[in-house]
Amino acid sequence: MFSEKDLRELVGHQATSSMLSIYLNTDPSLGNADSYRLRLRNMLKTVDLVEDVSRVEQFFDTEYDWSGKSVAIFSDVKDDFFRVFPLALQVPDLINVSVRPNVRPLSGLLDSYGGYGVVLLDKQGARLFHFHLGELQEQEGVVGEVVKQIKTGGSASGMRGGGIQARDIDQTVERNMRETAEFSMKFFEEKHIRRILISGTDDNIALLLSYLPKSWQSLIVGTFSASMVAPHNEILSKAMEIGIKAEQNREIQLVDRLITQAAKKNLAIIGLEPVLSAVSESRVQSLIIHHDFHVPGYRCPDCKVITSYPEVKCDHCDDPVEAVQDVVALAISLTMESGGEIEVVNNMQLYNSGQIGAFLRY
Repeated sequence: MFSEKDLRELVGHQATSSMLSIYLNTDPSLGNADSYRLRLRNMLKTVDLVEDVSRVEQFFDTEYDWSGKSVAIFSDVKDDFFRVFPLALQVPDLINVSVRPNVRPLSGLLDSYGGYGVVLLDKQGARLFHFHLGELQEQEGVVGEVVKQIKTGGSASGMRGGGIQARDIDQTVERNMRETAEFSMKFFEEKHIRRILISGTDDNIALLLSYLPKSWQSLIVGTFSASMVAPHNEILSKAMEIGIKAEQNREIQLVDRLITQAAKKNLAIIGLEPVLSAVSESRVQSLIIHHDFHVPGYRCPDCKVITSYPEVKCDHCDDPVEAVQDVVALAISLTMESGGEIEVVNNMQLYNSGQIGAFLRY
C-alpha cells in the first residue's frame, strides 16, 4: 500500500546525477503482459540510463506479477535506490529522467483517492471500512445491545408499559450510538482517515453526529444508502462515486479562493514563473496544479532555483543551470520538501488561468 510516508521518502531522495521514474498502465482492459512489456520497451528507448533501464527490465521479467491496474517504479542504481508501488487505480503511462523522483501522479492519487472511511450504521452498531487508493485495507465492526421491538397493547396499562418500553429502547439506541461514535473515532484516527462517508437513516446519522466532535464532523463528505450486509466492493463503488463528486466541489471552491486572493494580492499567486520563483524561495504553503500540466525548465544545482526561462547561468549565484524534463514535477518535490502541500486538480478555471497557482506563507 502506497502511503504518505512512502511519498515523503520519495520526495526526500535526490540522485547524484539522474534517476528514472516510470508509471505503467497495466489495466487488464488494455491488453496482457506481453503488450505491457512492448509499451515499456518503447518508453525505455528514450532513456540513456543504461543501469537503471536494465534494472527495470529485470524487475518486469523476473519479479513483477502483473497484478493491479498500474505500477510506479523509481530507480537510481548509482545510489542503490529502487522502489516499486503496484496500484489498484489506473495512471497514464509516464517516463521521466530527473535528479528527483517524479511524484506528481502519486501525489494526485493520494489527494483524490487516499484515506476513505465508511460507516454502515444502524441502531445497534456499525460496520467500518478503510479504503485507500481504490482498495479495501481493513474493516471492523461494533455491536451494541439488541434493540427490542415495542409490543403494542389495547389497555391503558399497556399504553403506560409501552411508554416505558419506548424510553428503554431510546436509551439503548443512545448507548449503542455513543459506543459506535467512540469506536469509529478510534478507528478513523488509527487509519489516518481523511474523508468519511456514512450510510444509514437520517435519524441514525443525526444521532451519530451528535456524539462526534466538530473536528470529525468536518471530515464527512457525504451520505448514501446501503444494506448493512452489502459486500465491500459495492460499498467502495458508492463511496468513491460520492467522494469524487465531493472532491470536485472542494476543488472548485479552492480554485475560486485562489483566483480571488491572487487578484487581491493576498498571499496567493497564479502563473508559472511567479510560482516557480516562490517555490525556489520556500514561500509556498499550498501548490495548486492542473493535473496534466507539464513544462520543461531549468534548475540551479547549487541554490535550488528553478525556472522555465532558458537561462545559461543562475541569476542568484551565476553558476551554470541544468535542463529538467518537467519543472512542474520538480516544483512539487521542492514544495513538499519545504513542508508545503500539493493539490492536483482537474479544473477548467485554473486551466484557463495558467494551470498553476499557489497560496503563500508570506
